[in-house]
Amino acid sequence: MAAATPSSKRPAPADSSSLKPVKKTHWSQGLLASINDPNLTVESDDRIVIIKDKYPKARHHFLVIPKINIPNLKSLKREQSELLRYMEDQAKVLATKYPQNEFKYGYHAIPSMSQLHLHMISQDFDSPCLKTKRHWNSFNTRYFLDSSEVIRCLEERGMVVTMTPIAGEKLLDMPLKCHKCIYSPQNMPKLKQHLYKHLNN
Repeated sequence: MAAATPSSKRPAPADSSSLKPVKKTHWSQGLLASINDPNLTVESDDRIVIIKDKYPKARHHFLVIPKINIPNLKSLKREQSELLRYMEDQAKVLATKYPQNEFKYGYHAIPSMSQLHLHMISQDFDSPCLKTKRHWNSFNTRYFLDSSEVIRCLEERGMVVTMTPIAGEKLLDMPLKCHKCIYSPQNMPKLKQHLYKHLNN
């Protein structure tokens, strides 16, 4: 009987659509490491993971991240609107654990981090990580795209229309304005001091 020869079959290639941690990455790839950090993970299933934002801009700031590789809003296809709806629904389920808080759900038009992520952020904006005008304006101007509007745009147009980098920079550089009233402070310390008045009312 002839001796058996080693199998010539090679292991099947890994699914390139799944997220995988990378050992050494640029800071913009930080989410890929964060989704595997048990200290940040809040909820996880076979479709999404919800993590605490590593540098929260409010008392409660979470990121809902799909487990398939979607770099950004421009990468989305019409059929993925159901996934976005699922992400928003799961964020709202989590929000029920914080009944005293108001939340907004949305995406940065031009995100700094790679891999699509939905922000779920409480409207107190009470955090030491909220330091600059750009931080504030990224959540309180048209730079922050409401989740429901993103879903509607994807369903109707088959793509998500965001904005040019120049338009984004103009929004981030807009004068500060309170999101609860007409107050327009000169700087972030004055804005944060003002926000405490709303928190205490």
